[in-house]
Amino acid sequence: MKTYYDLIDQTFEFPTLEFNVENNNLLFNNVPLMDIVRQYGTPLKLTYLPKISEHIVQAKSLFKNAIKRYNYKGNYTYCYCTKSSHFRFVLEEALKNNIHLETSSAFDIPIIRELYRSGKISKSTYLICNGYKRPLYTQYISELINEGFNVVPVLDNLKEIEAYEDQVTAETVNLGIRIATDEEPNFAFYTSRLGIRYSDINELYRSKIQHSSKFKLKMLHFFINTGIKDSAYYWSELSRFMYKYCELQKMCPDLDSIDIGGGLPIQTSFQFSYDYQAMIDQIVESIQWICNKNNVPVPHIFTEFGSYTVGESGAVIYKVIDQKLQNDKELWYMIDGSFITQLPDSWGLGQKYIMLSVNNWDNPYQKVNLGGLTCDSHDFYNTEVHSADLYLPIFDQEAEDQYVGLFHTGAYQESLGGYGGIQHCLIPAPQHVIVDKDEAGNLRTRLFAPEQHSETMLKILGYSPTDGQPTELGAAQAAGEAEGTEEPILQLDSELVKEEN
Repeated sequence: MKTYYDLIDQTFEFPTLEFNVENNNLLFNNVPLMDIVRQYGTPLKLTYLPKISEHIVQAKSLFKNAIKRYNYKGNYTYCYCTKSSHFRFVLEEALKNNIHLETSSAFDIPIIRELYRSGKISKSTYLICNGYKRPLYTQYISELINEGFNVVPVLDNLKEIEAYEDQVTAETVNLGIRIATDEEPNFAFYTSRLGIRYSDINELYRSKIQHSSKFKLKMLHFFINTGIKDSAYYWSELSRFMYKYCELQKMCPDLDSIDIGGGLPIQTSFQFSYDYQAMIDQIVESIQWICNKNNVPVPHIFTEFGSYTVGESGAVIYKVIDQKLQNDKELWYMIDGSFITQLPDSWGLGQKYIMLSVNNWDNPYQKVNLGGLTCDSHDFYNTEVHSADLYLPIFDQEAEDQYVGLFHTGAYQESLGGYGGIQHCLIPAPQHVIVDKDEAGNLRTRLFAPEQHSETMLKILGYSPTDGQPTELGAAQAAGEAEGTEEPILQLDSELVKEEN
């Protein structure tokens, strides 16, 4: 019978630059996953930091190539939208690459201040402030502007500008306007709830900005929920947006930038096919063609890539803790975690990820269903993008362990799942391990946070032990909970060993 390796090798172009197998165990970006499992256990979430920088460098190169190819006269600015992953280690890795930031709520602003306090950003860093803004958000934005930060509030409704009229004392406020784009025909609604409709933009400019000594309109913001993809819908909306830009730029010489929000896609299957360079080339060429046709200078281009920045850096690894044969035909591999709570997009949106066995690649394979720990019947994962079936190695539960990994899970899952909070059936947040490289290129890991323990849940829910002391179990779990506990390791012949002091 053919092995699991044979199945993957015959189904896909395998191995890849990102995935390989040594000694029947999977490597992810040359990280030996079984060594990490042995050191930390499961379930665990893993973030491979170098992947974040790799994607930022790639995107900058794509735009640089396109700008050079078409002799485009505008500049390109890469922004990271913080809502994709707010973790400090993500932002600090991204900011190593001279990028800028996009925010979406008032609670992003304390993060911005901490990054500034620690020297990770400067007052010249672009802060593109999106979202529907309640009073606390506009207050925080106004305070940053008054202190000299390079903030561009993107107006999302007609009244938002009034907050800056009242609160900003700085001489100049550079504004953006988000345009309410039409959504794809298969959406339940026709027009985005966010942004200002096309017919209101000119009047907003004339009545509130044109004759103001304080406000300058510098940016138009364009966001497509489904992201940048080669479809008639995307090109139609981009063209409509650019014609509005040209119309408005003739009225407003200060307008010199566009933000084409909605990110580049990430790989969710080995059958993923996307020509990044061709797509960016076509975007730059289309923008330039429409501007030239309307005798308008081409704008500077901003992007706010979230999933593209951090998505492919993430992985989740589970242990198969039981095998159950249901109805004499359905074989279930039960995992030591939950898809609903730990990968909520797989449940709420039907999102598929790259799923691979972590070990036992020389074993025969069989069709399986993956079941999570909650009592909800929807807590399962049983199909892939390329197939209606899911296959994993056959294993003897009494003699060997089986681990499974889901990859490119780095965007949104912690925030959507309520990281560190209360989740369905009180399933704890898994431990989180960060993998990085030192200056010599050796792998290093550190435990960002252990698995959530019962004491934190009891506190959130309003319970506490009667004597005010942790329970025995809680104390044992809390003993290693200091955030950021470091476990540096080096890779030597695919083995992970603790670095000597």
